[in-house]
Amino acid sequence: MDDIATHLGMSKKTIYQFFKDKNELVIALVKKKLKEDEEQMNDIISRSANVIEEMINMMKCSEDIFSRINPIVIHDMQKYHPDAWKQFQNFKSGVIVQTLEELLSKGIQQGYIRPDIDVKILAKMRVNQVELGFNPHVFPVAEFNTWKVQQQLMEHFNYGICTLKGYKLLNQYKNIIEE
Repeated sequence: MDDIATHLGMSKKTIYQFFKDKNELVIALVKKKLKEDEEQMNDIISRSANVIEEMINMMKCSEDIFSRINPIVIHDMQKYHPDAWKQFQNFKSGVIVQTLEELLSKGIQQGYIRPDIDVKILAKMRVNQVELGFNPHVFPVAEFNTWKVQQQLMEHFNYGICTLKGYKLLNQYKNIIEE
């Protein structure tokens, strides 16, 4: 709280007029950040021409989000701020999974995603796959670049769910990005 007060140029007493304790402040910050992330996802969806473009743009968005995540913050939130961690987990299991389910269903309707997939299973799998990519026991940071792990998992997922039509469009977008 001393560091926060110093950074803001105010006293801790002033901060405590708005937040009863550090935990309440952390929860408020997590809620604010999750709302911003949800708005960013919705913006990507609204600007994309099709579900394949949405997946590519979500991957770019994910890169930005992942590059800002400090594993220590996640660890501290789990250990010292369980209510804030619960907010994060609820966002992940609610908003992110639901958004993925909708994206996959739309992709099936557009003919880019295989109609034989179970959108509920694959949405949950993908969210947990992202978490797995950050697990230092599975992918030690000394051996693996975290973003490269995430890219590989995302690419594997994207190609695995696509129809031939989706595969071709995914390759077109991938070639544009690589150029």
